[in-house]
This record gives sequence, structure tokens and C-alpha cells, in this order.
Amino acid sequence: RQYGGYEYSQQSGFIPPEMMQQQPYTGQIYQPTQTYTPTSAQSFYGSNFEDEPPLLEELGINFDHIWQKTLTVLHPLKVADGSIMNETDLAGPMVFCLAFGATLLLAGKIQFGYVYGISAIGCLGMFCLLNLMSMTGVSFGCVASVLGYCLLPMILLSTFAIVFSLQGVMGIILTAGIIGWCSFSASKIFISALAMEGQQLLVAYPCALLYGVFALISVF
Repeated sequence: RQYGGYEYSQQSGFIPPEMMQQQPYTGQIYQPTQTYTPTSAQSFYGSNFEDEPPLLEELGINFDHIWQKTLTVLHPLKVADGSIMNETDLAGPMVFCLAFGATLLLAGKIQFGYVYGISAIGCLGMFCLLNLMSMTGVSFGCVASVLGYCLLPMILLSTFAIVFSLQGVMGIILTAGIIGWCSFSASKIFISALAMEGQQLLVAYPCALLYGVFALISVF
């Protein structure tokens, strides 16, 4: 029915004529187009998390490599793996330097400053020498890592000095053996990592001078 230009419906009451001229509802109003397909957080991040290396390995701390390097130093006749040795791993050397200083402290010698000072000067000298001798060159971190790992036998000497005196004949023999052990292990690792075949004695001599200074600190 119509009353004064308006159409009347029993269900909705009066309907204005301007509303009657609108387009019919097709069901697409206020429905945005689907331009982005959401994915779950697990499917988006799952593969990335699985592919990421462990946190300690990202920080440069690999316990497997630390253990292999330690065994290489403790076993002088073992063949060194150049791919593992040519790394800037400073976690093991820092621990060994602290252990060396701690054993000296137990013997009544506060020599932490000398240990770190001689280590820095020795690493700088070996860095310059090895870059002159090798064809490929070497980084300072690699030199510090190798020299630090090869300090491990010197810890045994300083531990022995806590109980016994090293200023006798047996002490001199033991000290000479430890110096040879450290220098032989360091030179073996250097020639393996830098492909310097036939130059082990040339590398072992400056290493022996460096570890000889640490031995003097342990003895006297």
C-alpha cells in the first residue's frame, strides 16, 4: 500500500522511495578481497628454527672442536686436523690461561699480569713471523688460539711446582721436556693449518722461546 508517496509494508513499516531505488543486495558488501593468506607461526618459523645452528656455536664455542684440539695437544704424535685448527676459538685458551695463573697463585706467585702480557706479545710476534713465512697468511685469532691451547702442558708443570721444587736437576729436565712438548704441539698445528711442510723446526724455535718464558715464571 502507498500513503503520500511512501510505501507501507507490514513487516518493516513505511519505506521511503529513495531506499526502494537502491541496488539489490548481492552479498558482497563489507567483504574485503582475500589478498593475503595467513599462515601459522609454527609453519612460518618452524623451518628457520630447525636450520639455525646452536647458540654456543654462533658465539664461537664448539665443545667438540675444543675437545679435539685439546686431544691434539695432549697427544703430540696425533695428526692435526687443519680445518679445525684454523679457527679463531678463544674459549679454550682463556680457560687455560686462567688455569695457569691459578696454579701459579697456589704456588704463591701472583703473575696474572705477566701471563696475559707475555701472551699478547708472543701472539703478536708469532703472527708477524707466520705471515712472513707462510704463503696463505694467518689471522691473529688463529695464532692466539693455537698458542693458548698448547699452553696446556705448562699447566701440568705449574701444578707440579706447587708440591715440588723445580730448581734441581730433575726440575730442569722436566721443564725442558714441557717446553719441547708445548713447542712441538704448536709447530705441528701451525704447519698443518698453514700447509708449511718441512718448516716445523723453524716454527718450533720461536714457540720454544715463548713457552720458555712461561717455564721461567713457573720455576722461579
